[in-house]
Amino acid sequence: MIGEFRTLTPLLRRHSRAYIAGIVSLLITSGAQLLLPYYTGRAIDLLLDGGGAAAVARPMGLLLVTALVIALTRFGWRFFIHGSSRRIEAELRESLYHQLLRLSPDFYRQTRTGDIMARATNDMRAIRMATGMALVAFIDGLFMTVAILAILFSRDPRLALVTVIPLPVITILIIVLGEGIGKRFRAVQEGFSHLSDQVQEVLSGVRVVKAFGKEPFFLSRFADANDRYQQENMHLVRIWGLFFPLVSFLSGLTLLILLWFGGAALLAGSLSAGDFVATLGYLQMLTWPMLGAGFTVNMLQRGAASLSRVNEILQSTPLISSPPGGRTSPPGGALEVRDLSFTFPGQETPALEKISLDLAPGEILGILGRTGSGKSTLVSLLPLLLPAPEGAIFIDGTDVVRYNLDTLRETFGIVPQKTFLFSATVRDNIRFARPQAPEEDLRRVEKLAALDEDIAEFPRGQDTLVGERGVTLSGGQRQRIAIARALLPDPPILILDDALSAVDTRTEERLLRGILEERRGKTTIIVSNRISTLTFAGEILVLQEGRIADRGTHGELLSRPGLYQDIARLQQLEHLRKDS
Repeated sequence: MIGEFRTLTPLLRRHSRAYIAGIVSLLITSGAQLLLPYYTGRAIDLLLDGGGAAAVARPMGLLLVTALVIALTRFGWRFFIHGSSRRIEAELRESLYHQLLRLSPDFYRQTRTGDIMARATNDMRAIRMATGMALVAFIDGLFMTVAILAILFSRDPRLALVTVIPLPVITILIIVLGEGIGKRFRAVQEGFSHLSDQVQEVLSGVRVVKAFGKEPFFLSRFADANDRYQQENMHLVRIWGLFFPLVSFLSGLTLLILLWFGGAALLAGSLSAGDFVATLGYLQMLTWPMLGAGFTVNMLQRGAASLSRVNEILQSTPLISSPPGGRTSPPGGALEVRDLSFTFPGQETPALEKISLDLAPGEILGILGRTGSGKSTLVSLLPLLLPAPEGAIFIDGTDVVRYNLDTLRETFGIVPQKTFLFSATVRDNIRFARPQAPEEDLRRVEKLAALDEDIAEFPRGQDTLVGERGVTLSGGQRQRIAIARALLPDPPILILDDALSAVDTRTEERLLRGILEERRGKTTIIVSNRISTLTFAGEILVLQEGRIADRGTHGELLSRPGLYQDIARLQQLEHLRKDS
């Protein structure tokens, strides 16, 4: 458990002064509380000795001053300790977010979104409690236990020895139950992650769920996951719920022992009424350290379980990262691929085998292939969205793995097959790569992407919110916004990965003509299975099962038997049917 908290060492050091101030305030609070039973017992003895109001004025006044000190220092430890735990939570969440941005896409293929969100919310709360309230419970409980026992044994050692007999039993109970709490809490957190993931998945695909009428199926799935989460919580509650009644019972035993033996001493005259009341007050105060020990174990076990889940992400090593001293000078558009082969982790069949190509700045490359032929894998390897092997991909003669990642990826403008828009305005989505781009550049790329007419019809023009993932727009509008977003930085290499599938062929032709004319002298890669789209390319690669099955110009491929010719004939027949 202690090993998990090493992650927090730098954060605890950074806030050490605040923690020290909080601990000092806490110790003053606890020390002042120890005076309350003494002053109360003193006042009772004075009254029983025949003293009037004047006799008890001094202890009562001291009680009032002590209460004021307790109030001020209690605010102090809450401000410093809880404030520090909140700041640590915020800084750790920021570190987690930074790490999530550093991790390679392969991490997100293996980790569910709901699980990540659970670690960033529920687990962070448990860590905050471990760095805040658990520290308070531990220090306060330890100080109060030692101080109260010292006071009791200094007053009447024999009576103190008898009354604290149940305490060792409580210690054993804490150790035994503490181990089970950590295991159960981790199971609870994993159950919450699974539940969150199911909700996130359904909300993201709610249109598909409704289109197929699968609401009852997903309701049943959610109910099962919710029941499992409830059961894991109940397992934890049974263990934790057992602790408080047992502690209360054992605390009651100490009071019962005091009434039996202390009452006898009081009747025998060997113990004053004030001392009896003070002892009773100290034993009642001793109940909190007992409960505090349970709180400490519970919160530390929960915090350790949560921190281990967060550490799994923080300690993950990105497969792709910038090399030390990587090239930062902006490259041009010369692209070369030499015998590139790539296999996804955990798979045996290569996704790509011995791919070679050579593009000079300003050339246009087309790529065609059936689903699963490796088209998207190839274009993802170029900007290192996937871990490319060394010595396989070169830009301006430099291996891409030698580039600083930011520099390399700024070289590319990518419109992926699956368009993603942020829940922001049309303007903000287009300006994503160049937030300060001037209005004239914005208008220019909107026109190139054939968006100008659509934007004019939007209720608020460029300031229209597109909704989550662009849900308020059509597929073609989303694709064209993504194209405008990729064009705005004017990248040396533009990749259109089946980026025009949602627009008609006439719009597509007009778009491509405008884009390629604007990008004259810059490299463009067009991935598509539309023959009309590929006619703009100077060279076309035909991929089959991860290999280059054929290559050449549109005319050359059309004249040779093969996949390209077959697809061209099928699409020609489709056009003839539509025209007829």
